[in-house]
Amino acid sequence: MFRGKPRQSDKLETAIRRALGEPAWLQGLRIKEDGAVTLIIEADPANMDEAETRRVEAEARAMNVKGVTSAQAMLTAERQPGQPSPAHSEAPPRSGSQRVRKGARLSDEAISQGQPGQPATGKVPGISRILVVASAKGGVGKSTVAVNLAAAFAKLGLRTGLLDADIYGPSAPTMLGTGDAQPASNEAGKLIPVKAHGIHSLSIGYLSDPDSPMIWRGPIVMSAITQMLNDAAWGTPEDPLDLLIIDTPPGTGDAQLTIAQRVPVTAAVLVTTPQEVALADVRRGAAMFAKTAVPVLGVIETMSWFEDPAGNRHYLMGEGGGQKTADALGLPLLGQLPILNEIREGGDIGQPAAIGDGVSAGLFHEIARAVALNLDSLQTKAPPKIIFED
Repeated sequence: MFRGKPRQSDKLETAIRRALGEPAWLQGLRIKEDGAVTLIIEADPANMDEAETRRVEAEARAMNVKGVTSAQAMLTAERQPGQPSPAHSEAPPRSGSQRVRKGARLSDEAISQGQPGQPATGKVPGISRILVVASAKGGVGKSTVAVNLAAAFAKLGLRTGLLDADIYGPSAPTMLGTGDAQPASNEAGKLIPVKAHGIHSLSIGYLSDPDSPMIWRGPIVMSAITQMLNDAAWGTPEDPLDLLIIDTPPGTGDAQLTIAQRVPVTAAVLVTTPQEVALADVRRGAAMFAKTAVPVLGVIETMSWFEDPAGNRHYLMGEGGGQKTADALGLPLLGQLPILNEIREGGDIGQPAAIGDGVSAGLFHEIARAVALNLDSLQTKAPPKIIFED
């Protein structure tokens, strides 16, 4: 007996179920001809907070499936007679009265802003341009590059901001020497970024206890990033930031997609090591930005070599990986950073190497100038087209 070809909706349903992980709580799935998807999710009436998080996350995962034009999840639950409604078991905080601070929850506005499916529009008030520093691989020195680029731009006279969006491993407070800082609020209730070395910065590290693990799930991570970006006094229309640098978490997950899709990013730079294995990871990061229409300015290579006292270079992490990655993607190599003790020491003591006058400071300033030139070129010509070869 011959079976006909599966319908397009059947293929889409299979793809969505796989994206969700074939969960037991998915009671139903409806797909319209235009790609609109409705998810029916079983919810525990005794734990509606978890159910709401699951709902938002399920919508986000469904929206990432090719062919889905919209996604809406509906919660269904049965409450035993006499059981109080979870919505009334505890008085919710007054809208707008909460801010992210040590031990506090997110504001209601931030939670609504953090929901996926809302594309970026216009600009963030008080910010002229936004540069994302990204890597699809952890441990490559991305945060070091982000902090020192911010310091280099500030030293060049630009009004510079730094948003540490690495929710699970915030390192900017340590690298800036501001680990004990707690942002204040202005009269409008917006967070005032912490200023150090000429950099206006915000980090989840300022807003949470340093020894407490961040066990937030995807939608809450999205909300935290959205709140730190939109609920902060970065600048004013009369005196805006020239540039906000966002240090993203490694990988291409929820947080990265939130930034790429919902933040009006001007451009991105990719950070890699010379290792061959870095090529595949950076290609994934470049693919994410290509799919979300974010221009990539180029590649920055870290840990390029170690130079001994005699002047001999030792390529401890391999040689040529950054150039190979850039060539494969059709992007420029913006700079190479060797293994220098002053870069490590600067990060440990809260004095970024870029604010000094040493060799590493010169390297970061050269990269900053290359990035600035490429940012300016976006206004006069099309950004480099990322190439993906089979």
